[in-house]
Amino acid sequence: MSFRYVSRTLRLRRPFEAARCVNGEVTSKAGRCGHGAWQTVGRRGIASTANAERVLFPGALNSQFTNDMQFIRPQSLDAIPTYRVMDQNGRVLDKEVGVETEDGLAVELYQNMVCLSIMDLLMFEAQRQGRLSFYMVSAGEEGIAIGSASALHPTDVIFCQYRESGVYLQRGFKLSQFMNQLFANRKDGGLGRNMPVHYGSKELNIQTISSTLATQIPHAAGAAYALKLQNIQNPEQEPRVAVCFFGEGAASEGDFHAALNIAATRQVPCIFICRNNGYAISTPTSDQYRGDGIASRGAGYGISTLRVDGNDIFAVRRATNEARRLALEDGGKPVLIEMMAYRVGHHSTSDDSFAYRQKVEVEDWKRRDNPITRLRKWLEGRQLWDDVKEKELRSAKRKDVLKAFEEAEKEMKPGLRNAFEGVWEDLTQEQRMHAKELKEILEAYPAEYEVGPYEGGVGDLDALLEEKKR
Repeated sequence: MSFRYVSRTLRLRRPFEAARCVNGEVTSKAGRCGHGAWQTVGRRGIASTANAERVLFPGALNSQFTNDMQFIRPQSLDAIPTYRVMDQNGRVLDKEVGVETEDGLAVELYQNMVCLSIMDLLMFEAQRQGRLSFYMVSAGEEGIAIGSASALHPTDVIFCQYRESGVYLQRGFKLSQFMNQLFANRKDGGLGRNMPVHYGSKELNIQTISSTLATQIPHAAGAAYALKLQNIQNPEQEPRVAVCFFGEGAASEGDFHAALNIAATRQVPCIFICRNNGYAISTPTSDQYRGDGIASRGAGYGISTLRVDGNDIFAVRRATNEARRLALEDGGKPVLIEMMAYRVGHHSTSDDSFAYRQKVEVEDWKRRDNPITRLRKWLEGRQLWDDVKEKELRSAKRKDVLKAFEEAEKEMKPGLRNAFEGVWEDLTQEQRMHAKELKEILEAYPAEYEVGPYEGGVGDLDALLEEKKR
């Protein structure tokens, strides 16, 4: 996987910019001319006249007629450029513009990326030791999650896939909250009802992660439509956008295409962020698609699109900030950003990636370029970081993670009543019957079912069954 072309100019591609007038003149910077753009929202087709020079069919407004039959051959077109701010050595390409990030914030972002990588390493080892059932690391993609989250407003609503722990960390999710969810203990916000790494936070405006692939994408489009109405009805409040993260593998699902089409036709304020890390579990991108990545699909749906070097956290931040501004223009419009990265780790603790890729390939990427080392080079170039600070940071973060881990591991599991509550306001008769049956089984076979680790033990079911309807 390689970046064919890298651009230092931030320019989101707007599909209508390619439109041309009937006389052949290029459209204005806004993508419109006296005859209108290639597609005008809300406009209906009108009957074509005998001497018309452009298409007036409702399905392709303003397409110019031609008697020269030429198929569009994608392989003959230039690839969409990849935007970046600094090179692999941490050198800023456009010194006049700079990185648009204060030194203090840059250090904070670096510390969070290091913290995330340490947590990933320790949790991966804990799973191999049998202390956790499942985990997913973010190695190679830390800059995408942390960089984009740092550029969003706290009230923006976020929909994650499963590799966005950095989004939670940057938004203020505590290490104790990560660990409580991983152990599914009584302090877990989901009370043990979800898989590990399926976090959620109402306080941080992040929707709970779902195991099913790509379902969050249409959810985000729908939420963005609701936010659009709220933004219009409450002009005195900070306008909000919906932000959706997903991998390039999820973009192969029908939900992706439905969501982008809904977002485009409804003109909703939604930022779609695709983490293109080269692999959908064991499937490389060469077996996933033949087009120019995921960015090319945005233009097809009439969405402003940009491809970004995901190893460059400053490019990620600037792109996300500009995407948010565009998403709120004219009442709302969707934006697609394809963040390019390389998945250094295995897909999950259930995967052995060396079964489908060479270890030397992974080691080469780890050595050559990743978001953490690139930002560190920039920090060192400004005398903001050194080996002493690095050692102190890693030692402190490791202690913090292990402390939170050990405390969460000792906590009791949620009470058994939580297997039945939280669905209906009152337990149904069928639920009461199931709870009673479970209680009888646990009491009949105490040696087979250890309920000691669960808060309240069997007595928790007794209390549930004795409660009267509200």
